[in-house]
Amino acid sequence: MSSTVELLERFPDAEDYCRLRADAGMATRTIEAARRGLANTLYGVSVVREGEVIGMGRIIGDGGCFFVVVDIAVAPEHQGQGLGKRIMGALDAWLRANAPPSAVVSLVADGEAKHLYAKYGFVETTPHSVNMEYQVDPADARPPR
Repeated sequence: MSSTVELLERFPDAEDYCRLRADAGMATRTIEAARRGLANTLYGVSVVREGEVIGMGRIIGDGGCFFVVVDIAVAPEHQGQGLGKRIMGALDAWLRANAPPSAVVSLVADGEAKHLYAKYGFVETTPHSVNMEYQVDPADARPPR
């Protein structure tokens, strides 16, 4: 890993965010959604190499009761170099310094990433609770409740 790799305490702009999500194989987001959502980041980091964003992670939430770790991504050609650990280390340090003792910190772990998150104290909550989600889609014709 080159010495020019830096972890910066700022989150990428919407364009880099969308590019890195796609590069890392994550679900894509529209540039409009990214611009709206990123403005609500409580804390975020970027991993930059020679001016290019190659990794990221951020925290969202209400700032008191609930915090959610999201958007952990490293470009595929830079994976396996400990950058995910650097990202999580920075996010974890910020949470421990800023989240109240009663706060709940959560995340959704995809695949084997759960092993990385376990190193930072995250535990699986099933069957007590399960992650549930849906993606908003204007063409979605869900029946009203």
